[in-house]
Amino acid sequence: LDTGAGFPFAINNGTGWIVVASELDREAMDFYSFSVEAQDQGTPPMASTASVSVTVLDVNDNSPEFSRREYGARLNEDAAVGTSVLTVSAIDRDANSVITYQISGGNTRNRFSITSQSGGGLISLALPLDYKLERQYLLTVTASDGTRQDTALVVVNVTDANTHRPVFQSSHYTVNVNEDRPVGTTVVVISATDEDTGENARITYLMEDSIPQFRIAADTGAVTTQMELDYEDQVSYTLAITARDNGIPQKSDTTYLEILVSDVNDNAPQFLRHSYQGSVYEDVPAFTSVLQVSATDRDSGLNGRVFYTFQGGDDGDGDFIIESTSGIVRTLRRLDRENVPLYSLRAFAVDKGVPARRTPVEIQVTVLDVNDNPPVFERDEFDIFVEENSPIGLVVARITATDPDEGTNAQIMYQIVEGNIPEVFQLDIFSGELTALADLDYEAKAEYIMVVQATSAPLVSRATVHVRLRDANDNSPQLKNFEILFNNYITNRSGSFPGGVIGRIPAHDPDVSDRLTYAFEQGNELNLLLLDPQSGELRLSPALDNNRPLEAVMRVSVSDGVHSASAQCALRVTVITDEMLSNSITLRLADMSQELFLSPLLGRFLEGVAAVLGTPRHRVVLFNIQADTDVGPARILNVSLSALLPPPAASRFFSSEELQERLYLNRSLLAATTAQRVLPFDDNVCLREPCENYMRCVAVLRFDSSAPFLASDTVLFRPVRPVPGLRCRCPPGFTGDYCETEIDLCYSSPCGAHGRCRSREGGYACECHEDFTGE
Repeated sequence: LDTGAGFPFAINNGTGWIVVASELDREAMDFYSFSVEAQDQGTPPMASTASVSVTVLDVNDNSPEFSRREYGARLNEDAAVGTSVLTVSAIDRDANSVITYQISGGNTRNRFSITSQSGGGLISLALPLDYKLERQYLLTVTASDGTRQDTALVVVNVTDANTHRPVFQSSHYTVNVNEDRPVGTTVVVISATDEDTGENARITYLMEDSIPQFRIAADTGAVTTQMELDYEDQVSYTLAITARDNGIPQKSDTTYLEILVSDVNDNAPQFLRHSYQGSVYEDVPAFTSVLQVSATDRDSGLNGRVFYTFQGGDDGDGDFIIESTSGIVRTLRRLDRENVPLYSLRAFAVDKGVPARRTPVEIQVTVLDVNDNPPVFERDEFDIFVEENSPIGLVVARITATDPDEGTNAQIMYQIVEGNIPEVFQLDIFSGELTALADLDYEAKAEYIMVVQATSAPLVSRATVHVRLRDANDNSPQLKNFEILFNNYITNRSGSFPGGVIGRIPAHDPDVSDRLTYAFEQGNELNLLLLDPQSGELRLSPALDNNRPLEAVMRVSVSDGVHSASAQCALRVTVITDEMLSNSITLRLADMSQELFLSPLLGRFLEGVAAVLGTPRHRVVLFNIQADTDVGPARILNVSLSALLPPPAASRFFSSEELQERLYLNRSLLAATTAQRVLPFDDNVCLREPCENYMRCVAVLRFDSSAPFLASDTVLFRPVRPVPGLRCRCPPGFTGDYCETEIDLCYSSPCGAHGRCRSREGGYACECHEDFTGE
């Protein structure tokens, strides 16, 4: 099949049947044209193609769909029967579909009908409308193709005709207005209702008689004053008010409004005192009584009845309430003196006149303290810096806390609760002064961490105090005798001589802030060692780049500016030759590291090896120390050495095989004399059979003199690293990178003129001619 992504057909490659592989949709694709190829299994394969056309036939699998889910129309209630309302339309994606329409819901009292027309459904008025009965119709219209259907909502809003007149709720209204109301005051809003809608229901109000004290808003019916009213001049007014709609023809209604002018409240309440004071403890429960205020009013009736309120005044942000009838001031919630120690409240006495008159009064409430707050340190952790060797009894810091309470509730006592064992510091119980009780030595302990506690019984808080000592120059530099072991490997290659820094003088000063300076006192007159006096870094003189051994003893001093120390430095240059390296072995020492070995253990080890070999110690040369990195977490140290035969032999070395045999067979003696355990040898890389195709493995050992010096506090050691390697050689009769090519050894006629050469695997054989014999 010649197909693409989403192709809905598949072919059985054995039978040739074309089958539907995915769902078909005629409405999306009604025709497919593609090619089919048939191919045989011959060699070469032969093929032929054919074109296939597939027409997808329609089934009724799509429902009609309205072009809109909702339609809307407006229709006046006096519309004639048969009036067209609107046309709805639906689409059916199936072929040759016939859609019919019907109103399936919402057709109250069968006011509407629907007919199919030009592929749509025309909705018409079937019976007269009545706006008072139905103002809206929600018609459900169904479109059907005979099997499937869809629905849409048709909203028909019925509009009003001016068939009703405005109507007031009453034919007579009575209202009261105070005589002191300002000009423009709205006295009352008179409203009428009209059951029509739109312009037919929009009402305009007017006064039939012109009364200069009042006017009416034409749109809202609000009656307002135009002049000041005077109860003594006139106590009432009667207005004729007409409501008129804006329909055609206009319709109206009339009512009467009686306005009664009321006398006003002209006396305000008076408090018995100009101000009030009270107090309350901060921990009292809510609704506790604090004090009572009282006021009188000379007016009578409602104008003389007084109630109390904080509204419009100050209730302490809601912390207090006042009883409206008794004037008792109470707490509304728990108080906190530390936040607000004094409240300045403002209450009002209000009468019940119209308008009400109110008189303010100031109330001061003092909040009394209780011990409800723990002491608070300035921070959770304190950092205190003290010079070491400060005198005993020195006040090193003052650690204090604050208590927001007052009086005896704010008294604080201090103590050290953790970290002062042994007792090095003392904290004054009242002042918080921290005093040193012992000598402070930076080198013994650089920092003290204590937990201090502040107590305002029964409340406590804690903080951590870090006392950090500042170092003083009170210690001398420390320097041990040390030696520099330079193994100088003499080769034809240049650049093996270490020209850079080989290490530094192993001096140490317990005073971390001291800056040390270094110098040679004696023994280095030839400048065999080059010293940086500030850093203590050492370099070898280029004069040592020769094939001569050397030993020199020098004196080195180090100073911190106040104190100084000196020690012996021994320089030993050993010439390493290829003969020495070719007759060397590598011992494996268990549980040993480079740093630990570069110590008196080194000399002890050399003495032990010399004793086992029966040769003087100076004839044993150790030229490499290296941690074994192939053994995981185990600490194994590889030590490479060679040794000269004992006198009277001249400059002949023990062979590697003899060294291995003697040292391994006497490893118990070696362990006893050197306190180091020797492990089995593991330096033959050919034991792992790395060569393929029967190639013969030949071990090749090279040496690298570019490794840096190794350092400990008593030794600087220059190693010459052995680099094990191998070479794979082909067996006789084969050649190539992998010995994959067999050589014809008979090609050169090795059997001569009187013999016949026969090739064999890995060689050849000669067969003698008649009357001849021999190899």
